[in-house]
Amino acid sequence: MSRLDRLQGKVVVVTGAAGGMGREMAVLAARHGARVAVSDVAADALAETVDLVKHAGAEVHSEVVDVADRAAMTAYAAAVAAHFGRVDVVVNNAGVTVTGDFEDMTYDDFDWILGINLMGVVHGTKEFLPHLIASGEGYLVNISSLFGLISVPGQSAYNTTKYAVRGFTEALREEMLVNRHPVSVTCVHPGGIKTGISRNGRKNAGLDASAIDELFDTQLATMPADKAARIILEGALRRRPRQLVGLDAHVLHHFGRLTGARYQDVVARVTARRMPAKRPS
Repeated sequence: MSRLDRLQGKVVVVTGAAGGMGREMAVLAARHGARVAVSDVAADALAETVDLVKHAGAEVHSEVVDVADRAAMTAYAAAVAAHFGRVDVVVNNAGVTVTGDFEDMTYDDFDWILGINLMGVVHGTKEFLPHLIASGEGYLVNISSLFGLISVPGQSAYNTTKYAVRGFTEALREEMLVNRHPVSVTCVHPGGIKTGISRNGRKNAGLDASAIDELFDTQLATMPADKAARIILEGALRRRPRQLVGLDAHVLHHFGRLTGARYQDVVARVTARRMPAKRPS
């Protein structure tokens, strides 16, 4: 019997479900008997996810929702709970990237990524947590990143959000333990996963966006999204506090632990050789 069969009859909520890991987690949960709620801002792609979930035989609730919009997330959580009568698993997966040096970044770009990557997780957690507690056996899964374990130049904004998600999630898990709430909390740190996150993200002016996307797609994104989805859900059902996803996540996490702060010097040198050069201004 697969551990994922424990999802039978449970209500699984996935944000950022229009593609990538979010879509794969929704479909995988559906195949194992879960009832599924999905959301995203990309309406057409979300509709494709809904079709896949239905084809897998699951009841599905779908809404176009911006996780950065607090009022919308409040209404969404209420609608999901009303539709299914309960919520058992929540995966705060929605995320975006802003690539480029901080000195060249705009406040608007920084606010945009904070709103989605950090506040989206906060909103999803705050609004669904009472339902997870009431379920008697809840699972909260927040997606951080390998870049929530080590920092990388050109990803200062992304690093900011993913380190924050890690700190928030780990403190929340401690609170669940202190208060004896029946909610398992897992912080997930994926490495390079084959998703559209780079192509759908923002880049600073002067950067070669196509070259950056090509680097991510061909050299950095090594794991298929469906494999990552299985690792994440299985890790959550095992109640793991931290789930690393991918060989790169494991290797670089341990490299950072072994070298301490000096890992930054190595990463800076490697990145300087591999990243596409800025276009002349």
